[in-house]
Amino acid sequence: MGIVAGLDSSPDFTRIVVCDTDTGAVLRQGYAPHPVPDGGDGGRLSDIDPQAWLLSLGEAAGGGLLEGVQAIGVSAQQNGLVPLDAQGGIVRPAIVGNDKRAQVAAADLIDQLGSREAWAAAVGCVPGAGHPVTKLRWLAKTEPEAAQRTAVIMQAHDWLVWQLLGRPARRTTDRGGASGTGYWSAATGAYRPDLVEMALGRQAAVPEVIGPAEAAGTTPEGLLISAGTGDTMAAAFGLGVGLGDAVVSLGASGSVMAVHHEALTDSTGMITSLSDATGGHLPVVHTLNAVRVLRGTAELLGLDLEGLSQLALKSTPGSHGLVLLPYLEGERTPNLPHTAGTLAGLRRESMKPEHLARAAFEGMLCGLADALDVLRGRGVEVRRVFLLGAAAELTAVQAAAPSLFGVQVVVPQPADYAALGAARQAAWALGLSQGTLDARTPPAWQGASAQVFEPGEELAVGQAVRQQFTAVREQTHPAAFG
Repeated sequence: MGIVAGLDSSPDFTRIVVCDTDTGAVLRQGYAPHPVPDGGDGGRLSDIDPQAWLLSLGEAAGGGLLEGVQAIGVSAQQNGLVPLDAQGGIVRPAIVGNDKRAQVAAADLIDQLGSREAWAAAVGCVPGAGHPVTKLRWLAKTEPEAAQRTAVIMQAHDWLVWQLLGRPARRTTDRGGASGTGYWSAATGAYRPDLVEMALGRQAAVPEVIGPAEAAGTTPEGLLISAGTGDTMAAAFGLGVGLGDAVVSLGASGSVMAVHHEALTDSTGMITSLSDATGGHLPVVHTLNAVRVLRGTAELLGLDLEGLSQLALKSTPGSHGLVLLPYLEGERTPNLPHTAGTLAGLRRESMKPEHLARAAFEGMLCGLADALDVLRGRGVEVRRVFLLGAAAELTAVQAAAPSLFGVQVVVPQPADYAALGAARQAAWALGLSQGTLDARTPPAWQGASAQVFEPGEELAVGQAVRQQFTAVREQTHPAAFG
């Protein structure tokens, strides 16, 4: 068929991969950091001029990187709100990330609609500081003149696709990106313009949601641009996950998502109902505490993460009865926003550095296993877990995760899976336009190279560790999971 490109515009850089359409083999790569505004962060890290994304994209594509490319897919950071005026001009810098300025606005929206349950039923998520709908409310309350000028609202990947196409009258997005806005429902496949108006104080136009394999358009040079999507959905598509797969991301905080055949409505708000890049669904559960638990313990013991991992391996499963409830920043799953971490099971024989190190790894992984069980409790099948993030390379994580999660654990080779997913989407749209692929079947690219770890004989031991953790959690925070 030819070659396609996928670009991933992250918060800090743009990465481009050029791939063979048939196999997904990476032929060329480009990279460029985003330019830093004058004065460091421009005063606010969460206010970004979208033109910086275009400058970075142009630099990453330099040197003829895109020569011969027939189609491009775009992945970009989620939760970025780009407000435009009626002429398509940028009203103010894009508001990106989990902007803490919007926390009060999130609470206002929950109160105005009536409850967390009402939001979950309406759009599959409860507003948080990161959601575009919350940022609309913040804009209306804090910058009313900018809110009055806002006629169109887009996200980062929507805006980049629109720019690549030459700013046409038609603006598009995909189901994945739309599902994270707080004003589009994955369950109904429809926008909630009433929620846009409630948040912003006025109506604003939103992009048309197109199908996973549809093209957003063609550039004047004849280059096909696919629908694009958010980085979470693109990474899942690049990994090649399917039904029965879950993805656990180990950042400072954690996330657990799984491929499912239907949208999940969760009255507790623990599950965010996202759509994936294939027409399916990606229910997600977030935890506030993941690698920050390891870093905090490592600092306490005067070690780095690798040293903490090696020390933990000198202990044994169960950490000699030491249990760390890892709620250092409060917790979202379970919903314990004002709590703190707990260290239980202190006895003379357990008060050794290696047992504390092991308890940190087990506490972090048990917290993520609790999040995984929230999905399982709603009928989501989990046969294997993909483990992402630099901490997934730590030996102590790889040793403990399979038995604590109770399934096969796959640790993919580090790669920019979001850019690969964007390229795969471009190949799908290209194949559909050429009649070589259909709208239901994406290109069958080779899966990620990975290490595979089985629970094996350690499964029973891991489940005993989970029971020990659960007993302490239930004693300390009764009915935390209802």
